[in-house]
Amino acid sequence: MSHFRLQHNYERTSEESIFTKIIKRELPATIIYEDDKALVIKDLYPQAPVHLLAIPKKQIGSISEMSDEDIELMGYMMKVIRDVAKQENLEMGYRVVSNNGIHACQAVYHVHFHILAGKQLSGQVN
Repeated sequence: MSHFRLQHNYERTSEESIFTKIIKRELPATIIYEDDKALVIKDLYPQAPVHLLAIPKKQIGSISEMSDEDIELMGYMMKVIRDVAKQENLEMGYRVVSNNGIHACQAVYHVHFHILAGKQLSGQVN
């Protein structure tokens, strides 16, 4: 079972997220991109042929918890996603998803963006 799945109990803690532990190199991950503000890794349980996670290094629990000061960082994350998509040759298209809260099945309370690509994706949301 993945460390990602272990946090799926929806209980919020003040502990470091699994992503913060990956950023600190306390846990392994396949890193696709990194700079001083962001990290992009391969998802351990891909839902598409290409499934990456774009993660800000600043631990913010959820989109709902972002401060006004975090808005600039989120814009930067969109730039990172664009640049990584180009680097990974995703010119046929990709989907960006971020789950927010229990009803959206947010499993890790550290804002992150799923980048899904590599095939024709369904328009359906389950």
